[in-house]
Amino acid sequence: MAVTILKGTVVSAPALGKLSIWENGYLIAENGVITGVFPTLPEQYAGAPVEDFGDALILQSFADLHLHAPQYPMLGMGMDLPLLDWLNAYAFPTEARFADPDYARAVYGQLARELVENGTTRVCMFSSLHREATLILMEELEKAGVTGYVGKVNMDRNSLPGVLEETTEDSMRETLRWLDECQDLRYIKPILTPRFTPSCTNELMAFLGKLSAERDLPVQSHLSENTSEIEWVRQLHPDCQQYWETYAKYGLWNSRTIMAHCVWSDQRERQAMAEAGVTMVHCADSNQNLCSGVAPVRTMLKEGVRVALGSDIAGGDHLSMFDVTAAALRASKARRILDGWETDLLTVPEAWYLATSGGAAYFGEQPGFAPGDPLHAIVLDDSALPQPHPLTPAERLERCVYRRQSGAIRAVWSAGRKVYTAE
Repeated sequence: MAVTILKGTVVSAPALGKLSIWENGYLIAENGVITGVFPTLPEQYAGAPVEDFGDALILQSFADLHLHAPQYPMLGMGMDLPLLDWLNAYAFPTEARFADPDYARAVYGQLARELVENGTTRVCMFSSLHREATLILMEELEKAGVTGYVGKVNMDRNSLPGVLEETTEDSMRETLRWLDECQDLRYIKPILTPRFTPSCTNELMAFLGKLSAERDLPVQSHLSENTSEIEWVRQLHPDCQQYWETYAKYGLWNSRTIMAHCVWSDQRERQAMAEAGVTMVHCADSNQNLCSGVAPVRTMLKEGVRVALGSDIAGGDHLSMFDVTAAALRASKARRILDGWETDLLTVPEAWYLATSGGAAYFGEQPGFAPGDPLHAIVLDDSALPQPHPLTPAERLERCVYRRQSGAIRAVWSAGRKVYTAE
């Protein structure tokens, strides 16, 4: 039996807004599965090797539930355009480059390494429409130690003709081939990915819904991100009262569905999410950069909607989930102002929960460092930062969220495996 024992200041998020803290605590896993966190080393582990990180913070690693891998090369570009214009001017031409497998291998290897170095070990990720590049992405993530889901994008209409497009038949055929070819991967699994309703014909949506039911496959897409997008969906589906119904009518709306953004989701749409168990992914950076709006996250939490965070690169301009967490906090303050100061802002422990436990819940994990869950952890050394006074672990966590620290991450574990050690 392989035993992993990590010693340090252990901090976890067992519930929304709550932190559990063990100073000089021991986080223990057997065969990659957490057995518990203890204030002293249990007697049965006496003599087992301990990785002692002193006063460093031992934290849950991040779950990034919405990002576009082929947009990684254009990170930080095109931030002067609204969503639909940005897609045509920047995103679609960049994604078209992934028809080249060699280019895909180089870019995706770098992306996978950077994710792990920044403490992100679980993802739900969009690839491009290219089957071969999608397989390469899955392989590179698996090689780096990332776990989660990757989807070959489906988009058989309203793409960029001559640059990035596929026919309905091509989309169906390539999706089936991709599903057959990725079965041997252990840690990265497939997720069906209609890009968004305007990109998919009714025929393709019906095919994906049937495929999801037949093979028990999860689904990811976008919902109510932008007011122009919502009006476009209304024109394409006049039989649907709301955007979410364009997914529901094809069987793409259930507890294994992820919907990014939901900036303009009203009470009825939010209720549909809560009742179906759909996970909403809040992408604060992207919503600001593309002038989409500010999602009502506090309201969603109160109404029982499952919420996680996503970097949404490259609409979002930060891959580090520390930055994404800080963006969610700032967005909640903007939401409070927009709501006439009647909406509570997110606290640091709440945002941290969404970045870690909230995303991990999609993978069937319990919140915090729960016994029985696979070990996903970061060791963070913040000792180089000056202190205004002796800081509590909660204060240290807050500062780590807001203040970028080069080289602070010393080690990362993913699904029980040590996947990164700082040089």
